[in-house]
Amino acid sequence: MNCKSTIFATAALLLAAVPVSAEDKFPSKPIRMLVPFSAGSATDFFARTVGQKLSENWGQQVVVDNRPSAGGVIASELLLSGVPDGYSLMMVSIGHAVNASLYSKLPYDTVKDFAGVTLVADVPNVLVATPALGLKSVRDLVELAKSKPGQLNYGSAGVGSGTHMNGEQFKLATGINVVHVPFKGTPEAITNTISGSVQYFFAPITAAVPLVKGGKVTALAVTTRNRSPVLPDLPGAAEVGIAGFDFNLWTGLVGPARMPKAIKDKVSAEVARILSQQEMKDRMLVQGATPHSMSPAEFDAFIRSEVERLAKVVKASGARAD
Repeated sequence: MNCKSTIFATAALLLAAVPVSAEDKFPSKPIRMLVPFSAGSATDFFARTVGQKLSENWGQQVVVDNRPSAGGVIASELLLSGVPDGYSLMMVSIGHAVNASLYSKLPYDTVKDFAGVTLVADVPNVLVATPALGLKSVRDLVELAKSKPGQLNYGSAGVGSGTHMNGEQFKLATGINVVHVPFKGTPEAITNTISGSVQYFFAPITAAVPLVKGGKVTALAVTTRNRSPVLPDLPGAAEVGIAGFDFNLWTGLVGPARMPKAIKDKVSAEVARILSQQEMKDRMLVQGATPHSMSPAEFDAFIRSEVERLAKVVKASGARAD
């Protein structure tokens, strides 16, 4: 063997001896994606839609594990009790940030114990009112509420829900005095809005669309800054002219805080690639959602800002979950 061949052979042996790290091999087994809500919920939809694509692209199954209890606390504890190796992730909603102030004591720190992976989607609510009021705009509702302090009711899908926080932020932004009426979920809140038992409700857009098109409720605006292509005739928050009217029911992916950076980056980049595809944009549009990715560092910063912002809303509402 000549000198050059010897050098190449030695180099090959050295490369072969370099151990392959867990990060390099990831994923080498199925991934569990926890969802703190029931199957069929919006968060569940995003988990299954993104999880399916991850399974196809990586050749490893992503198993969605629904743990609907205690507003997400049970699922969060389960995530944090496992090994922080990236094989257990959780699809969370805005409620993940709300819980930090809604509960007087949590078994974890929302900011310190979780690692943001990426934002996944932005979803608006729709401000819908009972048709009996004959309202034409958000301003009409505000003027009516101010003329009858303490006499109007608004519904929500439960204490601490995104629909509740949206209603409380609306109160803060407009200075109106209205009464919060929590229900077991969105269907009950919608039924009572249609009947007029409550005067308005910030309905998740997926639930609102058939009601608006069927004329069962009066839709006044969507709560994200821009108009939604699902309900293009409704103004977005930027057009309403009320500072603080905008509200976004975001969904995103998190892992345990000690999850390796290389794995966080790998999952985040792959989800971002999936969300950029037209097929995924079309599937989310059906849900009234807009795909929106972030780097792990960006999502961590976003969650911190949401915890701080929503703490003010929770405090103003006086809501507690324990």
